[in-house]
Amino acid sequence: MGPTARKHLPPLKWMHRVNRAGLRADLLAGLTGAIIVLPQGVAYAMIAGLEPQYGLYTAIVVPILAAMFGSSWHLVSGPTAAISVLVASVLGSAVAGEVDYLTAALTLTFLVGVIQTICGLARMGWLVNFISHTVVVGFTAGAAVVIAMSQIGNLLGLPQSAPGGLDAIGIVLRQPPGHIPAAVGLFALTVALCLGFRHLRPHWPALLLAMALASLAGVAIGAASMGVPMVGAIPPGLPPLSAPAFSAELMRTLVPGAVAVALLGLIEAVSVARAIATRSGQELDTDQEFIGQGVSNIGGSFLSAYAGSGSFTRSGANYEAGARTPLAAVFASIILVGIILLAPGLSAFLPIPVVAGVIVIIAWNLLDFTTIARVVRSSRQDSIVLGVTVAGAVLIDLEFAIIAGVVLSMLLYLRQTSHPRVVRVAPHPHRPNQGLRNADKHGLEEPSGLRALRVEGSLYFGAVPHVRRELTHHSRAQNRLLLDCSGVNFIDLAGAEMLAEVSGKLAAMGGGLYLCGLRDPAREFLVRSGYARDIGTERILGDPDEAVRRLNQRAPTVQSTLKDWSP
Repeated sequence: MGPTARKHLPPLKWMHRVNRAGLRADLLAGLTGAIIVLPQGVAYAMIAGLEPQYGLYTAIVVPILAAMFGSSWHLVSGPTAAISVLVASVLGSAVAGEVDYLTAALTLTFLVGVIQTICGLARMGWLVNFISHTVVVGFTAGAAVVIAMSQIGNLLGLPQSAPGGLDAIGIVLRQPPGHIPAAVGLFALTVALCLGFRHLRPHWPALLLAMALASLAGVAIGAASMGVPMVGAIPPGLPPLSAPAFSAELMRTLVPGAVAVALLGLIEAVSVARAIATRSGQELDTDQEFIGQGVSNIGGSFLSAYAGSGSFTRSGANYEAGARTPLAAVFASIILVGIILLAPGLSAFLPIPVVAGVIVIIAWNLLDFTTIARVVRSSRQDSIVLGVTVAGAVLIDLEFAIIAGVVLSMLLYLRQTSHPRVVRVAPHPHRPNQGLRNADKHGLEEPSGLRALRVEGSLYFGAVPHVRRELTHHSRAQNRLLLDCSGVNFIDLAGAEMLAEVSGKLAAMGGGLYLCGLRDPAREFLVRSGYARDIGTERILGDPDEAVRRLNQRAPTVQSTLKDWSP
């Protein structure tokens, strides 16, 4: 098939990798993925405020569609902790009592998929580059705290209708139920088993084994008869057909939250896919990955799945298990269907405090202490972004945390770029061919009758006031200024106008403003806009060292590097 078909049908790009050895590797990786996602699916659904089976439905439907329409060979999509807690936050604040929670969740999933697909079709994959890693780390850390707090009622064995968080502790202190010791004991046993398996047998499925053994302990002590709540049996069968509610009012209510979920989902998916592509050597198509995530959520909304995204845990395990193509994710879903069909009643013996223990372990793993410590040590600006994002997630809500983190990081970036460094530079007597050096740092004398300055940043409208002040300050000491523009990536209309203005003022003082080291885009803009003529084409020079030598000669006419350019 032609390149157009290959572009719109991602499987055509990796079908050549499918052979007997590859299928065997994908099948084994799929088995590993099914084992990992089984306890996660149950736990994530409870985080999202849904029945356990919907987490498993999401783990079945979303990975298949994302694998077939995405671009990554190893990304495994499905339910994730951060998306689940954000879904619960959006639905909790936006859904009124008369709207069915599940219907609202399916509608939210549909909207998320539409937004993501539109972003992919509009080739907006580059937008992910503007979401800083610090915002993602801060949001994930805040989500971890929210997740852990939400499980207080579950670990105490309180009914699902009881208040969660710190309010649950108040209820227990006022009137402690008799099953509290058993519930807390099962929770603690689950956490201890998870940590023990991960320390002693890191390659074993710790979450699944901890859940199974703690459930057996619950059966042994008769936890259900004591009053410890159970998850209940999962309905057997394939994910049933479902439908979002195409109500204009409901959709209007959910759109702001859908944007936040869609944005976080794309960030998660692309971050994981890029990290693994770096190791596998695959060339990733970000726009196609957007489409894959969008199609998987649109399709999932019609098959009883809630919003999903790329999973760090399952994708990493998939790659380490030797997966060669996206068929590994498909095999994992098929194996999970077999488990649901053959043993749907096992979850009836699963105590909710045990699931709470698994969720708390998952939340703990979301905290990237290494990166957090590195951010705090290295950057005050990133530390502020991190702190605001975490605080927004914990104290306000998760949608606000994402928006606040992104907006703040952009504002701080704009503030930084609006104050480019303007440093005095001079030729180094012992390094004559290495450009102009920082005069203050190296203790260099400036050229006679000339002050050379280097601008380390672009001359755009936001930076114009700062650079104008700097040039005005230096013009008081010397009316002949040479501006080394080798660090200027681009100049916009406001920047060019400011240069012409300063040039005119210096000329009126008997001096002048000279430019050197201009990059082609900046040079072309000055010529095209006519500002090169206003500054004076004879004042726009080439190499900084050569410019200093020419100006020191005090030649009556300095030859311009623009003599052959047409204004």
